[in-house]
Amino acid sequence: MYRERVTSVPGPVDKPQPAPGAVHQAALADGSEGWPATPLGGYPAPEPDRLTRFVLRLYERSPRWAVPLAAVGCVAVGMSYALLSNPTHADPDAAPTCLLKLTTGLDCPGCGGTRALWYVLHGDLPAAARHHFVFIFALPFLAYLFVAWAGSQAFGWRMPELRISSRVIGGFLAAWLAFSVLRNLPWAPFTSLYV
Repeated sequence: MYRERVTSVPGPVDKPQPAPGAVHQAALADGSEGWPATPLGGYPAPEPDRLTRFVLRLYERSPRWAVPLAAVGCVAVGMSYALLSNPTHADPDAAPTCLLKLTTGLDCPGCGGTRALWYVLHGDLPAAARHHFVFIFALPFLAYLFVAWAGSQAFGWRMPELRISSRVIGGFLAAWLAFSVLRNLPWAPFTSLYV
């Protein structure tokens, strides 16, 4: 009986492969930080493009209050748009600006939100709730979460954490979906939800 003897030639193919956890431990044991250059799947990590590198450098060099300030600026732009456009005084025969409403005639899940914000900014909560009750219900929670996040990021504030479970978020999204469907039904009492 003839047996063929297989000899291995030393090279990169015959390197012993370490256990998955050992790769990360070895990378950290030699003093380097982060993950190894080649992930466990064998594919090299993609190099970030120029824009990504620029954004990361800008983020690392920016003061800690810059991101919350930018977020406050975005909120201020949205509130200014609602105040300046006055969405409550549209012509009766004007075409809707919402693409979904223009093409289907249906109210989208956010329909009435800009008008509700306009009424909130003018202190008329009943009219705001009439235009988008779910938005008005969520507004205090969203405002608190935003202030807590921005205060923590910019000034290191330690506000009590608002813990919202995934079930509560799921229930809220289900209620929002139900509200969005019910407000489009053409029968009473659902026609009172039409805005």
